Amino acid sequence: MSAIYTLGIDVGSTASKCIILKDGEEIVAKSLIDVGAGTSGPQRAIDTVLANADMTREEMDFVLATGYGRNSLMGLADKQMSELSCHARGASFLFPEVHTVIDIGGQDVKVLHIENGTMTNFQMNDKCAAGTGRFLDVMARVLEVKVEDLGRLGAMSQKTVGISSTCTVFAESEVISQLSMGTDKCDIINGIHRSVASRVTGLVHRIGMVPEVVMTGGVAQNTGVVKALEAELDCPIHTSPLTQYNGALGAALFAWQAACRKSR
Repeated sequence: MSAIYTLGIDVGSTASKCIILKDGEEIVAKSLIDVGAGTSGPQRAIDTVLANADMTREEMDFVLATGYGRNSLMGLADKQMSELSCHARGASFLFPEVHTVIDIGGQDVKVLHIENGTMTNFQMNDKCAAGTGRFLDVMARVLEVKVEDLGRLGAMSQKTVGISSTCTVFAESEVISQLSMGTDKCDIINGIHRSVASRVTGLVHRIGMVPEVVMTGGVAQNTGVVKALEAELDCPIHTSPLTQYNGALGAALFAWQAACRKSR
């Protein structure tokens, strides 16, 4: 029997990610473009992953789109699916014992409860930027540092600085105030990480935390937020180098199941 190739596309609010799977197991290629829904990002991510795999759209047995902007791919994808299901599926593939997934994306925070690889409950904050990637982008801009340096800089903190506001606008004012008082940037960043962790912990407790806990989404690359969350939850948190691709991975896995059904 010939190999089955599937493409999972995750069109987020701030990035577009793709993964090509062979036989629902082997990652053939992946791509990430740092712009998401409503831009050229999704098409560029698709073109890049196909080029990386040296394959064409016609060679894909099934294409499944997920994420914030999945409906923009109506003509290209065979099916669209909720990012909640895809994140649950991707996390279960990477960590088979997972029960709680914390996904912090550009615009929202999702906490999923998983049993036997399937999502059974979730909580979501999509009404406010606090605790999201967007919140950290704003803070990095105010502090005049790169967002990818936040984790490293926060780890150099020598004293506790409280950033109490959960609102992005008020937190920005707090940070500016701390800077004007000469507070060390590293201490401010550490305070920001603890503020994010406190916000996310509230969502986790609402659903009920069950170990193993896995963190996905772009913010999972920020070691400062991960450590602050571990301290708040008093529980180890697992991350993967594929953290940003988790939704696309889940989409590719569901695409593989659909391709198998189709070929029967």
